Amino acid sequence: MSFEAKIQELLNKRVEAKKGGGEKKIDAQHAKGKLTARERIELLLDESSFEEFDMFVTHRCNNFNLDKQEILSDGVVTGHGTIDGRVVYVYSQDFTVFGGSLSEAYANKICKVMDQAMKVGAPIIGINDSGGARIQEGVNSLAGYAEIFQRNIMASGVIPQISAIFGPCAGGAVYSPALTDFIIMSKDQSNMFVTGPKVVKTVTGESVTEEQLGGAMVHASKSGIAHFIAEDEQEGIQLIRKLVSYIPQNNLEDPSLNMCSDPINRLEDSLNYIIPDNPNKPYDVKDVIHAIVDINEFLEIQRYYAPNIVTGFARFNGMPVGIVANQPNYLAGVLDINASRKAARFVRFCDAFNIPILTLVDVPGFLPGTAQEYGGIIIHGAKLLYAYGEATVPKVTVILRKAYGGAYCVMSSKHLRGDINYAWPGAEIAVMGAKGAIEVLHNKKLSEISDPAEKEAFISQHESEYREKFANPYNAAKYGYIDDVIEPRNTRFRVIRAFQALATKKDTNLPKKHSNLPL
Repeated sequence: MSFEAKIQELLNKRVEAKKGGGEKKIDAQHAKGKLTARERIELLLDESSFEEFDMFVTHRCNNFNLDKQEILSDGVVTGHGTIDGRVVYVYSQDFTVFGGSLSEAYANKICKVMDQAMKVGAPIIGINDSGGARIQEGVNSLAGYAEIFQRNIMASGVIPQISAIFGPCAGGAVYSPALTDFIIMSKDQSNMFVTGPKVVKTVTGESVTEEQLGGAMVHASKSGIAHFIAEDEQEGIQLIRKLVSYIPQNNLEDPSLNMCSDPINRLEDSLNYIIPDNPNKPYDVKDVIHAIVDINEFLEIQRYYAPNIVTGFARFNGMPVGIVANQPNYLAGVLDINASRKAARFVRFCDAFNIPILTLVDVPGFLPGTAQEYGGIIIHGAKLLYAYGEATVPKVTVILRKAYGGAYCVMSSKHLRGDINYAWPGAEIAVMGAKGAIEVLHNKKLSEISDPAEKEAFISQHESEYREKFANPYNAAKYGYIDDVIEPRNTRFRVIRAFQALATKKDTNLPKKHSNLPL
């Protein structure tokens, strides 16, 4: 064979590999409103930046006549490219090839790019669209999953890991995304579950659809597994690109700074009036967030899960910052099991990747009740406390209104190594709310008053005294627990100045093999 013929053979093989499972399978994929593996990569990465690995890999299984069905690339496309000029590694499962099922060779391809990503210190992005393990390969397929899981574990906290679910993801396949930092799911097309509807019906007798069992909205609102929900794959891919812009390449680098046209000393007069006079009246903390961040842009994470706490990324003078904020608009902003888990996971991600944390506090306490106590609110609340106490990144806290009881301690207080802690003038920092405090402090006297009107007048009188003493931030400021009381409209400027002052912060924890986080 001449050299020219060999070159032509190469070109032909490339064309063959790019066809995946063939035109009919590609048409079927498009008919479902889904993109192919390579189309997804093209959308995700900068134009012409993709460098593919292992295009000519095929499976090595002879069982069930599988040797007669060898397809180049074997169901997953792997390689590296750039997003806004920054290197990322990527794998994209190809549903047109054996339903995207995972073989030993397929797993080896994924492991190779994960190993490379860890070596060079670049994010790894996995696009999932697979029917699960390739049954014909038996234990080799299961071993392939476990090899991927091991790399997810070793990469955790070292490089950012992002998973997109754009189709089925079932059985053992779900654990790799679950081990990554962020999961994006597409509406109506994606699902995740350990056991499918048929097995559920057989074992428990429950009749449930795939969407009801593990659809995007289920995992966004009920389980909290999905961090983002996209209307379609195109939006999901743009979300990945946006997310990557906030996070660094690896744990040894800082997030990249952007040029900022938004003045750091911009005053936001609306904040001087946003807190209602009635302490029990809600307001939307997202209005505060949008008012103080660069160009009002905030990327919220887990929007539909535990809405009593808000988490997400924004920039202050071009610097990426993670924001955690109690949400008075939902359950009065109390901390419960789900909110504690959600915020703790986010704080730990920010700390692992050198992203400063801003905490906006308006919390009346932890949610009471048997459901919370039986569900382990003590241990779950401790997760958030632990995450803040362990974090060594710059931590700035602003108490907007209420900070009661243990929840005050948990929400990045000075006592958990909060670096700079501010409060608005109306902030209430106390063991509990005024009425509850009076009922405890004057319990004996109240039990002696039989007239309801007289009892109410007594409580009202002493409530006023209590509020005068504790419904202001100056008592905490007297002890140095609050560094300054700031005018709300000036919050943006004070937060930016705080983070600028903390830019060279160095803080370390005691040497250990690893912590024993309360799980």
